[in-house]
Amino acid sequence: MTPPSLAQRAAAEGIGTFFLVLIGPGAVMVDTYTQGALGPTGIALAFAFVVLAMVYALGHLSGAHINPAVTLAFWSIRRFPTREVAPYVAAQCLGAALAAGVLRYVLGPIGALGATLPNVGVGRSFLIEWLFSFGLMLVIMAVATDSRVANGFAGLAVGLTVGFCALLGPLTGASMNPARSLGPAVMGGIWTAHWLYWVAPIGGMLAAAWTYNRLRSASAG
Repeated sequence: MTPPSLAQRAAAEGIGTFFLVLIGPGAVMVDTYTQGALGPTGIALAFAFVVLAMVYALGHLSGAHINPAVTLAFWSIRRFPTREVAPYVAAQCLGAALAAGVLRYVLGPIGALGATLPNVGVGRSFLIEWLFSFGLMLVIMAVATDSRVANGFAGLAVGLTVGFCALLGPLTGASMNPARSLGPAVMGGIWTAHWLYWVAPIGGMLAAAWTYNRLRSASAG
């Protein structure tokens, strides 16, 4: 069977990120629309379920990064080709923006379109986002790159990690994903400390990828 082309894989990334933003930030907006019917736990479950579904649906096609920071982290440890980074990141950001546009059209500019905001100050928010991103990428490295990990559990492990981080979403939005933050920012015009949601996730995930590689080498030795 012919493997998917780069265009097909980038399209899969765009679709996956579209649904991540449609359901995740969409849940934040619906919670506002219904005056808190979902609550933080319901929103966290929405993020967990959509990530789980997209990993199982698209992982065999594109790897289901659905996150520019994940793509860059894999690239940094030579597990992703340089020439494919820009198409993946562009597709992820486009999918996120389109989903935020759909949400704005359907629900209007409520709930700040699910934008990620540093509600505990920039410095503490940066630390939280960095740590969440580090933890998420550590899990991704284990389930996606280590043959000693049991097959078939990647979606569950990654989805649950996103979900338990999202339980603390009221602090920072629990983004861990520059595209997830970019979509609502573009469509809602909310750019408060937006740089944080690029630098912290990318920094945390780069550190986690290199850390796991070191742990793997130490274990092998």
